Amino acid sequence: MDTEPRTVRANGITLAYRVWGPQDAPPVVLLHARGADGADWTETASALAAGPRRVYAPDLRGHGRSDWPGEYAYEAMRDDVLAFLGALGIARTDVVGHSLGGAVAYLLAQHSPRLVRRLVLEDVPAPFPLDPPRPPAEHPGGDLPYDWAMILATDEQRNAPNPVWWDHMGRITMPTLLIGGGPASLIPQEQIAVLAELLPDARHITLDAGHLVHAVRPGEFLAAVETFLSPADRTPS
Repeated sequence: MDTEPRTVRANGITLAYRVWGPQDAPPVVLLHARGADGADWTETASALAAGPRRVYAPDLRGHGRSDWPGEYAYEAMRDDVLAFLGALGIARTDVVGHSLGGAVAYLLAQHSPRLVRRLVLEDVPAPFPLDPPRPPAEHPGGDLPYDWAMILATDEQRNAPNPVWWDHMGRITMPTLLIGGGPASLIPQEQIAVLAELLPDARHITLDAGHLVHAVRPGEFLAAVETFLSPADRTPS
C-alpha cells in the first residue's frame, strides 16, 4: 500500500498528498479539517482502499507538507483541489470532506458539479455568519504543523462567509450525505439540518461522536460512507 507522501504542482503551489488502493479503482478524495493533514484519514483511507477504491488525501494549502503561501481564501483551497484533480487526470470522483475540508468540498461541488459523483460532508455547518463572531485566536506557541496565518484567515471567513456560498447551494445536485456529530460537537447541528433540507438530493444522519466523527466512531462512520458511495446505493433520498 503506497502511503508515502507525494507532491504535485497545482494552482501555482506544491501540494503534498497520500494515496491508497489500486490505481485503476474508482477514485475518492478525502479533505481534512483545519489544523490536520492528509494523514488524519489513514484509518478511513485504508478501509476504503480495500473496497477497492483509489483514495487520495491531499494536505490543504497551509497544512502539513503542502506549501504555506500566506493566502488562505476558501476559494483558493477549492481551486487547489480542482487543479490537483486535473494534474492527476481525475475527471470524476467521490469527495469526502471534514469541517474546513467539507466547506472546500461543497465549494468544489458548486463550482464543478460534473466533477463530483457523490459528496460526503462530515460535521460541516451551513455558511451562516457567526453571531457572536469568533474572537481572535491566540497563538499556542512553538512550532505548528500548519501556518498560523491560515487560522486567522479562515476564522475571518468563518465569521463572515461569502454570501455566494449559500446562494449557490442549489448547484450541489449530486447525491450528498451529511454526517453530524451530535450534541457534543462544536458545530451547531441545526445548521447541518438546514443544509440538508436545502440541497436537492441530501441524506442526513447523526453519529453522537462530537466533531471528530471519523476518529471517535470510525466503524460507524466508515459503514455509512461505504454504503452511500456503493454503486448499489441508488435509493432516492
